[in-house]
Amino acid sequence: MAPQPHTTTQTETGVHGGEAHVFPPFDTTTFPSQLLWLTITFGLLYMASAKLILPRLTAIFEQRRGRIASDLDQAQALKLETEAAIASYDKALKDAREKASAIAQDMRDKLKADIDAERAKVEISLNAKIADAEKQIKASRDKVMGEVEGIASEAAEAIVQHLTGSANGGSIAGAVKTALKKTA
Repeated sequence: MAPQPHTTTQTETGVHGGEAHVFPPFDTTTFPSQLLWLTITFGLLYMASAKLILPRLTAIFEQRRGRIASDLDQAQALKLETEAAIASYDKALKDAREKASAIAQDMRDKLKADIDAERAKVEISLNAKIADAEKQIKASRDKVMGEVEGIASEAAEAIVQHLTGSANGGSIAGAVKTALKKTA
């Protein structure tokens, strides 16, 4: 095997003018100036945020808090208003139902009174017709009975004459009249 050439690795440390430089924040010779600028920068940022940024943020937070409180108050007022409207609606609905029930009851009472009055008229009319019909029936019965008496007398006289050969019309008519009075 052939010998390999020996290589070495070197890192350059940034040599300038023969001296090595260190990263400035880590340079101990610049610490006091760095601390001074840190303090000045921190103080300026603190004052800027305390005088400009924080008041604006505080105002925004207060404005949002106020808007949220206002919205909550408005929501509560609307809730109370809604509850009052629902209660009013329920009361109006109850009153309407009661009124409808009263109207229906009044109508039923009125119709019942009208029906009772009409029934009384019909009963009076029917009683008058029944009395008239009974009079007609009695008159017809009396008429028929009068005719039955004549027919029965004639029939009895014809039967007696046929059986006996002679008939006495007066005594037969009296017997028929007596027999009909007993059956009536």
